[in-house]
Amino acid sequence: MTALQARSDVPAVSDVSVDDLGAGTGPAWLESWMRANAGKVVGWRRAIHAQPELARHEHLTTARISESLMRAGLEPRTLPSGTGLVCDIGHGEPMVALRADIDALPLDEQTGLEFSSTVPGAMHACGHDAHTAMLLGAALALASAPSLPGRVRLLFQPAEEVQPGGALDMVEDGVMKDVQRVFALHCDPRLEVGRLGTRVGPITSACDLLEIRLTSPGGHTSRPHLTADLVEALGLLVTQVPLLLTRHVDPRSGTVMTWGAVHAGEAANAIPQSGLVRGTLRTADHATWLGLEETVRSLVASVLAPTGVGYVLDHIRGVPPVVNDAESSALLRDAAVLIGGEDAAADTEQSSGGEDFAWYLEHAPGAMARLGVWPGEGPKRDLHQSTFDLDERAIPFGVRTLVQTALGALDAG
Repeated sequence: MTALQARSDVPAVSDVSVDDLGAGTGPAWLESWMRANAGKVVGWRRAIHAQPELARHEHLTTARISESLMRAGLEPRTLPSGTGLVCDIGHGEPMVALRADIDALPLDEQTGLEFSSTVPGAMHACGHDAHTAMLLGAALALASAPSLPGRVRLLFQPAEEVQPGGALDMVEDGVMKDVQRVFALHCDPRLEVGRLGTRVGPITSACDLLEIRLTSPGGHTSRPHLTADLVEALGLLVTQVPLLLTRHVDPRSGTVMTWGAVHAGEAANAIPQSGLVRGTLRTADHATWLGLEETVRSLVASVLAPTGVGYVLDHIRGVPPVVNDAESSALLRDAAVLIGGEDAAADTEQSSGGEDFAWYLEHAPGAMARLGVWPGEGPKRDLHQSTFDLDERAIPFGVRTLVQTALGALDAG
């Protein structure tokens, strides 16, 4: 199989047609490339969609991207882990980075698409197939330019859907060295195709994982005073800690603790010896996130101290909020307006979801924008659902947005 060639039961790239929203709005070299390749980019998305790969196993996807970049005369470099890659276009400074995530989710697809996943238990249900195809399209379009006023670094990132995410692998590999700005797009099934949602400040939230294991000598439920009542302690833990947390953080921070799993015991007349509770801790405020672990540990200790129950708390630091820089957000918005007029620009709300793009912003200013993928009618199928699909007209629009944003950022220096 050649790079990004569709499987035999997926429409060939030459058979894929799509409206190129924004056609005629870019420089001549971009218009020429889009006329010849807009349909191919959609075909790439379909091929990737049909063969999804889970986090840290994106070997085929990485190989496909690498081969396509090399065919264009570029020199991609695969990460030491074997998945994900980085590639530069142009020379010198300034340098801006464009990022796409390449991993799928552990879901069984139920869309009925002719290019549905052929991999049991894996599906591109978050739009990463489109993100990857759009960045590859932007890369090859930029490579066709007669010259660039600087350098564009392409970040094809693995493992966004797990914690710790692949952004940390990329940063550790040094991909942010000398980068002045970094940008990303994320599919938004609530926003109409042909529109781009931007926001200054936080656009996602921090997300940590909590796991608390409780221990007790156990005993008979008729004599709870002779042991440590583990189930009672669990009840206090899951109800009191979230409540107390609301009195230890600024209510404007959007901090939410929610438990997703509670386990203890089997018998009705036996106090169990072990129990477990797992949950998430989210906040919209970066400064609040930095101090949350210490606060939670203190609250858990104070709630459980009177119960006599032992415990081990694992607080797994996830990702900080994605906080968009004002100038970078403006560059994304300006690109959308250039492509589709004033109506193409939209405001967007902060999400309580986490996104490891935030780690890049610890090293350079930048912004993430939400790319409309809703057709304008019919259901708005949410991300991370087995029925998720997108309007493929968003894909060439996304390519144009990435290219125009990169050009704008390079011109701005």
